[in-house]
Amino acid sequence: MALLDPIFDPIFSPLLNWSPLVGIVVIALIITIIVTGAYWKFTDQAKMKILKQEQKDFQKRMKELREHPEQMMKVQKEAMSKNMEYMKHSMKPTLITMLPILLIFGWMSGAIAFEPIYPGESFVVSAQFAEGISGTTVLDLIESGDIGSEGLAFANSEASQEIDSEGMATWRLRAAAEGLYDFDVVLDAGGEAEIRESKDVLITTDLDYSEQIAVFSNSDIEQISIGYEKLRPLGSFAIFGWQPGWLAIYIVLSLIFSLSLRRIFDLH
Repeated sequence: MALLDPIFDPIFSPLLNWSPLVGIVVIALIITIIVTGAYWKFTDQAKMKILKQEQKDFQKRMKELREHPEQMMKVQKEAMSKNMEYMKHSMKPTLITMLPILLIFGWMSGAIAFEPIYPGESFVVSAQFAEGISGTTVLDLIESGDIGSEGLAFANSEASQEIDSEGMATWRLRAAAEGLYDFDVVLDAGGEAEIRESKDVLITTDLDYSEQIAVFSNSDIEQISIGYEKLRPLGSFAIFGWQPGWLAIYIVLSLIFSLSLRRIFDLH
């Protein structure tokens, strides 16, 4: 989310570059503190405590009235009324904190979605062509040399590639040095002016990357994408083959922090 980068990058990027997992822990803790503080500030805790206790009392009464459906329905209606009142009181802090949390989430979804492409590491570039386009296409490396001259270069791949039956062409590239590298996908238009669309790729040791996909309207080259690897904050750790991403880790941490803070400050 490029618009938010100038706001959040100076605050969180150094921490994420040092350790994405630690960065997620810190961000989850900060957001939980903000949410918990807003909840404490904008709710009447004495009233919330009474409503909470009444909810428990209603639940107990409904269990006792299982064999008396009509009486249980009356109690259930009263319980629903109290639940709605409780939700109404808790809605204000939720609305106040919703926007900043969504902004931080939007930034995180872009900032820690992928692993960066490191110097010397090979990666895939793909181009998607419009329906009916076939033949060959060329990847033109702008002002690049070979690996020895620290430019962007092909890695076990040729500049010219056949467009497959699904309208795709792929190349494997590598760069020996950090930098922002430009390249063009070129399509011969059959006697007319060639079609050329541009993309760039960032090679870096920081947790940063160019946009994954560039989309082109009204062009036979519909999009160009970079084959980034998804970021795995826990490394090779897996749960029955599943490797948690940043969002799953954040949700678990926020639940732990929220329950702990509410218990510490006796919030209802």
